[in-house]
Amino acid sequence: MDVHEAVRTRLTVRQFKPDPVPDEVVHKLLEAGRLAPSSQNLQPWHFIVIRNRETLQRLGQIASSGKFVADAPMAIAIVMDNADRPDLDAGRTLQQMELVAWEEGLGTCFVGLRVAEQNRQVKELLGIPDNLVLITLLPFGYRPDNVTGAGGVRSRKALSEIAHSERFGNAFDL
Repeated sequence: MDVHEAVRTRLTVRQFKPDPVPDEVVHKLLEAGRLAPSSQNLQPWHFIVIRNRETLQRLGQIASSGKFVADAPMAIAIVMDNADRPDLDAGRTLQQMELVAWEEGLGTCFVGLRVAEQNRQVKELLGIPDNLVLITLLPFGYRPDNVTGAGGVRSRKALSEIAHSERFGNAFDL
C-alpha cells in the first residue's frame, strides 16, 4: 500500500480482533513513531507498549472516552518529555504510527485523557514521572473483517471549501 492509499482509506477503528500483534509489527510501529519529525529535532517522546490484559482492562475503565482500550490486544502510550509543542510533536508521531498500522491491517483510535484525574490515574498505573506529559493512548488491533477502508468515500468537505490561493477567500482551482 502506498502512502496516499493509506491516507485515503484509513479509518478510525474502535473494535479489534483478539489476535496478538506480532513483535515485528510492534517494532515497525515504534520505528514509525521514532522517525517522525519534531520541533527542533528534540524527539521528545517516549512510547510505552502495553500488552498486559489486566492493564489494558484497567486503562479502559479509566479512560471514559476510550473504553475500547480494554478490548485491544495492545496499546502504546505516547508521553512527551520537555517539549515546546507537545501536542504538535505527538500528533506527528502518532499519525505515522496510524498509517503504518493501517498498512499492516491494524486499526486504532487515539484516546484523549483531558480529564486531569484520568490522566493522573493512567500516569500512576504506567509509572510515568510527574514531569512528563501523557498525550494519548493508542490501542492497536487487527481490524474486523467488515472494516476494509473508506475507499475514498468519507464525509469530507470539498477542497473548494477549504483551499485558498494566495489569500484567504481566493478560490484554489487546479
